[in-house]
Amino acid sequence: MRARAALAATAVVSIALVAAGILVVAVLRHNLTERAGLEAEVTARTVAGAQAALNGDFGTLDLPDDEDDLVQVADATGKVLAAGDELRGRPVLSDYAPASAPTPAPAGTASDGRHQDDDDNDDHGHDSTPARGKVGTEVERRTLTVRVGDESHAYRFAAVQGTTYDGRTYTVYAGASLADEQATSDQVVRAMLTGLPCLLVVVAAVTWLVTRRALRPVEGIRAEMAEITGSGDLARRVPEPDARDEIARLARTTNQTLAALEQSVERQHRFVADASHELRSPIASLRTQLEVAEQHPELLDVPDLLQDVVRLQHLAADLLLLARLDAGERPADTLVDLAALVREEVARRARTDRITPAVTAADTALEVKGSRNQLSRVLGNLLDNAQRHASTGITVTVDAVGDAVVLTVADDGDGVAPADRTRVFERFVRLDEGRSRDEGGAGLGLAIARDVVRRHDGTLSLTDSPAGGAAFRISLPRAR
Repeated sequence: MRARAALAATAVVSIALVAAGILVVAVLRHNLTERAGLEAEVTARTVAGAQAALNGDFGTLDLPDDEDDLVQVADATGKVLAAGDELRGRPVLSDYAPASAPTPAPAGTASDGRHQDDDDNDDHGHDSTPARGKVGTEVERRTLTVRVGDESHAYRFAAVQGTTYDGRTYTVYAGASLADEQATSDQVVRAMLTGLPCLLVVVAAVTWLVTRRALRPVEGIRAEMAEITGSGDLARRVPEPDARDEIARLARTTNQTLAALEQSVERQHRFVADASHELRSPIASLRTQLEVAEQHPELLDVPDLLQDVVRLQHLAADLLLLARLDAGERPADTLVDLAALVREEVARRARTDRITPAVTAADTALEVKGSRNQLSRVLGNLLDNAQRHASTGITVTVDAVGDAVVLTVADDGDGVAPADRTRVFERFVRLDEGRSRDEGGAGLGLAIARDVVRRHDGTLSLTDSPAGGAAFRISLPRAR
């Protein structure tokens, strides 16, 4: 990840620097060219405004004689009137040939006398003629390549018109060499190209170090998780950075996950231990009775043996259901009329129940979505609990409350102390009065009821009954 981040940052910075460098060089070259153009304009105006030029005595003009400054003076017909040493004997600069007296366009020029490679848009043409004894205010600038000596050089030319006292029009072409400007821009380009690799190395190194420092807590989290995985000690936690950033939130979330995993594993361990303990008693009882029956068949107590087998069967079914719920099994998505289910379950148990429950339910269908078998199991567990603790009466009510269907099973027994109303839903928990294995069961009925209701997106709570006992209240979303 550090390598990818460093490479990406270096690539982005290099692209940005190259783009900025191109822009800087372009602006620099434009400014240097404009500066040379201003120098050429000053020279052209100086020559055009000289007294000898205004008098028409062009042979006495004082013209620059070095190769960095070229000057040529031509009349309206294209005749060269004066020229510096480097342009002496040469025809008028074709790119500035006046439109009033066109000359044959040489190769590489357009039909209007303008060079096809002209990169300027600031020319004003020769439409206006200065008054007698005056120099025109308009100037035309062009970049031309002129052969001086054995080499060709680029020059920035400026053309300025003037009119002599006797009415003759002339044009002064002055050119300033772009050699120094080109050398300056080349030097800047070389400096950029030299410094770019160094700068990119610095960017890559800084990005690498910053990324490594930023990811150091992640490496600590990874190393700690590897040790936790290897040791199996879920009580350990990963280090949490002090900063309030994404890595700190990751560490906190990881520790929360470890805590939930630790609780789940501890719960599974307790479940296995409690299940083993609960299974040991009926199995040992069965074995004892069978061993006695093997030696003394006349002593075999079939009803007790059958009772232990039934109890063992119910316990195995409860453990299997809890295992499926812990594995994340979702209930079926079928419509169940909870009012009809209550009536059927109460009628089915009427012959065996100690107390016949009083049922209060609406005549209309109160449907919920879920598993009919599991909801019937929940209702049966709540009724079994009420039968064990009720004194004389049990009431079952089903009603619609807003968007929910509420099922309440209440008895008139001794109730449950507020301190035990949460613990009673834990697995293998039997309160003191229900410790008898024959009467109190294995302590899984309410735990199964709570887990099944949760899987149906509902809630199961325990409150006081109006009759003084316990009231278990189930709230399930009503089907639409």
